[in-house]
Amino acid sequence: MKKIEAIIRPAKLEDIKEALNKFNIHGLTISQVMGCGLQKGRKEFYRGTEITLNLLPKIRVEIVVRDNQLEDIIKLFCDEAKTGEVGDGKIFVYNVEDVIRIRTGERGESAI
Repeated sequence: MKKIEAIIRPAKLEDIKEALNKFNIHGLTISQVMGCGLQKGRKEFYRGTEITLNLLPKIRVEIVVRDNQLEDIIKLFCDEAKTGEVGDGKIFVYNVEDVIRIRTGERGESAI
């Protein structure tokens, strides 16, 4: 099993959720986060003074998938979250040792 953690633009969240539903992936965790990278923030003016805001709002999407679904889900994120501009985000992939569903005690892939 793999855990996919994707940092995306907030405007792309609904597109990602709809695409994941088509793959029958319903278990996900969403967090509002702040971050910076190559986008380097934006400049704003406050009372005539220029301020650089380098932490921009992003969304972190976390899901656990079976190994055989990994490449399809990565492609889904790349297709749905891409605008072609700096700041589209990143995808991180981690190994998952085990999953336990608390309610039933199921373990492994059946608990996803």
